[in-house]
Amino acid sequence: MLRQVGTARRGQISLAETQPEWSYLSAQPAKSKLLSLWRAIMKKPQAAVRSRLRKQASRQEGREKRVLSSSQVKPSTAAAGLAKRQEEAAWQASVSSYHLFRDTAEVMAFRENLLNWYDREKRDLPWRRLAEGEVDLDRRAYAVWVSEVMLQQTQVATVIDYYTRWMQKWPTLQDLASASLEEVNQLWAGLGYYSRGRRLQQGARKVVEELGGHVPHTAESLQRLLPGVGRYTAGAIASIAFGQATGVVDGNVIRVLCRVRAIGADSSSTLVSQHLWGLSQQLVDPARPGDFNQAAMELGALVCTPQHPRCSQCPVRSLCRAHQKVERGKLLASQSLPGSPDVEECASSTEQCQLCAHPTEPWDQTLGVTNFPRKASRRPPREERSAICVLEQPRAPGGPQILLVQRPSSGLLAGLWEFPSVTAEASGRCQHEALLQELQSWAGPLPASHLQHLGQVVHTFSHIKLTYQVYGLALEGQTPVTIVPPGARWLTREEFHTAAVSTAMKKVFRVYEGQQPGICKGSKRSQVSTPSSRKKPSPGQQLLDNFFRPLIPTDSSNLNSMAQ
Repeated sequence: MLRQVGTARRGQISLAETQPEWSYLSAQPAKSKLLSLWRAIMKKPQAAVRSRLRKQASRQEGREKRVLSSSQVKPSTAAAGLAKRQEEAAWQASVSSYHLFRDTAEVMAFRENLLNWYDREKRDLPWRRLAEGEVDLDRRAYAVWVSEVMLQQTQVATVIDYYTRWMQKWPTLQDLASASLEEVNQLWAGLGYYSRGRRLQQGARKVVEELGGHVPHTAESLQRLLPGVGRYTAGAIASIAFGQATGVVDGNVIRVLCRVRAIGADSSSTLVSQHLWGLSQQLVDPARPGDFNQAAMELGALVCTPQHPRCSQCPVRSLCRAHQKVERGKLLASQSLPGSPDVEECASSTEQCQLCAHPTEPWDQTLGVTNFPRKASRRPPREERSAICVLEQPRAPGGPQILLVQRPSSGLLAGLWEFPSVTAEASGRCQHEALLQELQSWAGPLPASHLQHLGQVVHTFSHIKLTYQVYGLALEGQTPVTIVPPGARWLTREEFHTAAVSTAMKKVFRVYEGQQPGICKGSKRSQVSTPSSRKKPSPGQQLLDNFFRPLIPTDSSNLNSMAQ
């Protein structure tokens, strides 16, 4: 009962409230020591006791507030796990079981079949070799990180050379952190989506300067702490480098999962995206999460391809809803097997199931499994026009030189070098004058009559279709310009080809080198078409061309008579 006196409730406790209980204690011989203590306390002024009780109550209330505040800011791991399980349960309850893996046997079969196939068929890639042979976790994470950033929107064959040169130049995070942005842009030139390289270096600097040189180990902390690291990249690093059992979803995984579970709704929608992430988390093998995620991506890249899937080689075709639909169609078309075969379909009405294809987009038997996935039609890229000029000093000391200017530090192609340009107007004359003024702002007075239009280059970025009207101006017979404002520089042709310039600028320069009007169309990675690169017509085509070609006299007398 001393604990009742020493531990205050919120508010004051009167001594009168405690005396009956202590009267009971005084009747007990065995409690003589307690009684003596009580009498000693009673000798103190009541105000002092109340003060002590108030202080204890205040301290207890403060402790409760701190605990409450702590629980609100940093929920316990158990609470977070419970919330995650509740979220997964709600996700599974919201969709038809047809689009789920309903029992452990299916999940285990999917993991085993996929991993066995991966162990046999996986490609030998430089980032895989580095990750598998590296014992230092931070260096392993860095090797994975670089590869995952480079592989975004870029084919494996293109990445291999860039990745090898990158890791040779900057083998550690510390090496990359100490590099200049100019060096990063220069090595990245031609790979596209240039902000990726810039953010990769920003992330390396943050790890070195703020995180003690150690890469975060979980997908959650990677995504939260590192610039440019989204959900997919964070999951890939965490699973491959650190063994965290977390799923990933990229373009290949989307295709595989949409076919395996017959998900016909728009795969870019929020609902379908959440469902795919849930499936990937359900399927990932906790014993080999990194290998499993790479296997799922490898399956999409090598077997479950967008246009020509090789279903006969697929290790999980027995679990694939899309493959089952194809086989069902074949059976229904066979006259020797009347009736409907026993193939499972989505139990929900297609008007109610948000993961099935819309009723206006029925199954097309001729497409087979490529009915999945379905995407909403993309917006066409906005069209822009630019007038651009290759300004050259043919007689510069050390050889011919061309002028490059640096783009702003933010926005499209940030920090890269390009030829001077202006936004093109509809009027060719205004375009000519504006471009000449831009050139003179960098290089001083120039002969306007020498500015020649050479052709055009059409280059498509991710969201912009940019048409360059290409001009050329050679400063023949003039004193070479040696001084330029900040943000500009003269380079030799050899230096240009190794500088931090975009693919579009290299295409523009090829038009200038040709010195003939022409049109070059293509995407970011297309090559300039030249007369020498065109395919030679077949003998039959040559015969037809000669037959329909008009007869044109070639001797001078006939030409003169025709002119008269």
